[in-house]
Amino acid sequence: MTNPNSLTVAEARRLLCEHLAPVSGWEVMPIRRALDRVLYRDIIAPFDVPAHTNSAMDGYAVRAADLSADQEVRLTVVGRALAGNPFSGTVGATQAVRIMTGAVLPHGADTVVVQERVRLADDGGSVLVPPGQQAGQNVRRAGEDLACGKPALKAGQRLGPSQLGLIASLGIGEVAVRRRLRVAFFSTGDEIASLNRPLGPGEVYDSNRYTIFGMLTRLGVELIDMGVVRDDPQALESALRDASLQADVILTSGGVSVGEADYVRELMARLGDVRFWKLDIKPGRPMASGRIGNAWLFGLPGNPVAVMVTFYQIVVDALLRLMGCDPLPEQPLFRVACVSDIDKSPRRREFPRGILFTENGEWKVRLAGNQGSGILSSMSNANCFIVLPESGKDVKSGDFVEVQPFEGIM
Repeated sequence: MTNPNSLTVAEARRLLCEHLAPVSGWEVMPIRRALDRVLYRDIIAPFDVPAHTNSAMDGYAVRAADLSADQEVRLTVVGRALAGNPFSGTVGATQAVRIMTGAVLPHGADTVVVQERVRLADDGGSVLVPPGQQAGQNVRRAGEDLACGKPALKAGQRLGPSQLGLIASLGIGEVAVRRRLRVAFFSTGDEIASLNRPLGPGEVYDSNRYTIFGMLTRLGVELIDMGVVRDDPQALESALRDASLQADVILTSGGVSVGEADYVRELMARLGDVRFWKLDIKPGRPMASGRIGNAWLFGLPGNPVAVMVTFYQIVVDALLRLMGCDPLPEQPLFRVACVSDIDKSPRRREFPRGILFTENGEWKVRLAGNQGSGILSSMSNANCFIVLPESGKDVKSGDFVEVQPFEGIM
């Protein structure tokens, strides 16, 4: 056991970061199937993007040498340039070419004057350009987006819609991505009942497994659902051994506190090792992390809200690192006024569920109902975490607090 004492959230994240390495293995696939996958090798631009110097606006391609800083100038229009149909001549002295957005900049021209700034002359074949134009304005240079032979995307990036579009703009139809992370998960407890059957005395339906299924599915990992495992040491040991042979990560809910029937932590210590098992966090204090064989194991608490809080504050970052993603930036927090009173426990980082809203043009936050760690409706109704640091004190209505919106982490 690395540390028998309770760890702060920051210490737990740092401890995991020091020991996690991406899984091995990769595959090549069409870009339409690569959404949310992690790039295995750099994408190198095979040509400049844009491939040609072109106009950023509809207007007139001109020579900056013909423009004046203090008086209007008359230029003769000698042709037209369209996207996909360039002007074949050269722009000479006191000449201009009508040009559309994306059209190749004609030879001789180096500046584009937007059409709204130009007046047509009475002769119908000339334009009048006002003073004060800047040399090189409204021109997109060849290679200013991506330079030929340089990385367009670096390995380790997770591929979103914009990355897929960028790859397609290079004419590349297939990419090498890391293999999917394999995650086995199961719930523990004699009180856990599967769906579609009546509850027995003292039983509760297995909400945690479906919450975990949803969170993992959004990450794009390969799922191995192992169902419900009873509070029996032999059954738990068999499940853990089986999961460790199939998966890169094992995710359990329940069975990690100090209760008489909580066996997961004890089995982790015997079958592998325990990195930590207690956090200065609320909700979610009993959370274990370690290894069994070649698989990382994260033993989440049994209470539904604590499952989600520990997953998003600790586990998701670890999974992304194992997937081969670049190190994630610290999730931004925003200061807003709180309109609810909140009692704060000492020396623990707390994550009450909140509802961000606007009032008279200002962002505020209020508690999203009952904050018990078993009250899943508070997560369902919320749109943010209110983040109360370890050193924080009770919050009174009107105090400013930091919030972490769900959008972007869930």
